[in-house]
Amino acid sequence: MRSGAKVAVVGGVFVLVAGGIGYGAYSVLGGDTGDATSTVAESTEVRTGPPSEKEIAETSKGFLQAWASGDAATAAHLTDNETAAEPLLTGYAKDAHVTEAVITPGPAVGAKVPYTVKATVSFGGKTKPWSYASELTVVRGRTTGKALVDWKPEVIHPQLTEGAALKTGESSTAAIEAVDHDGTVLDKETYPSLGAILDSLREKYGSTTGGSPGIETWIEPTDEQQPNTTLLTLAKGKPGTLRTTLDAKAQAAAEKAVKQFSAASVVAVKPSTGAIRAVANNPATGFNTAFQGGQAPGSTMKIVTAAMLMEKGLVSANSPVECPKEATWQGRTFHNLDYFELPPTDTFTTSFARSCNTAFIKLIDDTRDDAALAKEARDVFGIGLDWKTGVVSVDGKVPEEVGGEAAAQYIGQGTIQMNALNMASVTATARTGTFHQPVIVPRELDGRQIATASRSLPQNVTGQLNDMMRATATWGTGTAAMASVGGDKGAKTGSAEVDGQGTSNSWFTGFSDDLAAAAVVQSGGHGGDAAGPVVAAVLIAGS
Repeated sequence: MRSGAKVAVVGGVFVLVAGGIGYGAYSVLGGDTGDATSTVAESTEVRTGPPSEKEIAETSKGFLQAWASGDAATAAHLTDNETAAEPLLTGYAKDAHVTEAVITPGPAVGAKVPYTVKATVSFGGKTKPWSYASELTVVRGRTTGKALVDWKPEVIHPQLTEGAALKTGESSTAAIEAVDHDGTVLDKETYPSLGAILDSLREKYGSTTGGSPGIETWIEPTDEQQPNTTLLTLAKGKPGTLRTTLDAKAQAAAEKAVKQFSAASVVAVKPSTGAIRAVANNPATGFNTAFQGGQAPGSTMKIVTAAMLMEKGLVSANSPVECPKEATWQGRTFHNLDYFELPPTDTFTTSFARSCNTAFIKLIDDTRDDAALAKEARDVFGIGLDWKTGVVSVDGKVPEEVGGEAAAQYIGQGTIQMNALNMASVTATARTGTFHQPVIVPRELDGRQIATASRSLPQNVTGQLNDMMRATATWGTGTAAMASVGGDKGAKTGSAEVDGQGTSNSWFTGFSDDLAAAAVVQSGGHGGDAAGPVVAAVLIAGS
């Protein structure tokens, strides 16, 4: 035992009390802990300014002791939102059935106090330990001037959100054992990016798989359309098997690849069928950016723009096009990366492979239709057709714009909103010429209506798009990233500027044989530098 520490009995549990800072482990809910608020001094003085070190220590200790002892009213009174705090604090024992807990604070970092919770959950004769970490922040009350805990649901558990509740009981849906298209089991521990997706699939299809419910602790969201998030399983039900379209090898590669960056997502799709083979995000928990995000995709959008221009007969892969350093359209000036230019005899393929922005801007006037790109995205590539993938997903937006905003869309900037799923599908459509709506579970599972585009690309345009993407992968901006990818391969790079962000987002999409993938890395810079290797890793594993 380190010098200065004392052993004390709190609520019938031996705990270590750290000498000098007055913190220890608070044994909670089960026994008599005495006055939980004794460390918080009452004062009639209305103070201002940030809480002092002493106030932070006293307030956090008083709150944690009260919570630990099951005194929800006192704990809530020590927060800046008593009305919101008390139901969750009461529900910790009443609804989540936490019968015992030891809360151990760590050293304060400024006004933040981290702590670990080691709890016991009991229900229906089943008992299981439950451990996690969270933190609280002490702030100055606006009207009272008292030091109070800044109330957020995350104080109780880091995954709790506004309006959500912690509950323990028999699960509302049967457990599932999700497997990939070859029967390999997919679980949250091995594939953390699938956590929320597996929860959604269970909520939606659990009753159809022949399984039985278990006893669990879960987070119940406010939105009934969202799935419960299972935190602890006290007793397993009998899981029913649910076959997905995913590929375990591609999924494992995707999980590993996105971990190289603080914020990244990737999706892989089978062009011939629309089957989703992989989806991964970093961070792996929380919002599913790969399926639900929306941001400008940069020059990867030139796949759609090129298809539109070639369909209109305004250009072909081998046509010479201008690629000046700058180009202006209706008062808005666009330029190439580092203001490069190409000889006027170079072809459209070269401009595509080198990602020349101005070549695309120079062709706008010939379209005579500001809405042409939006129509192409919808009618050929299926963007905005309300995809039914099997889980919650957003299928992109290409609004009809005019003037300079329409020009920005040609190079993937402006009001266009895409995610990795959308761009993987764009590449898959370019690969075959026909849009196959992405799915993560077969349509036959529930007979849901799958989106269909109104037409396919002409065969000659499909062939030219594939050739242009092959050029990008073999001697254009995607060469380095795609060097290790085998098979019939193609790519398109992109970087998207974001207001207030010093470095552009890195986008990359590519194909190898019958697999297409797209990735975005926030503040990753050039497409080939960050997102490119992510896509390549997935293509190699999944092809």
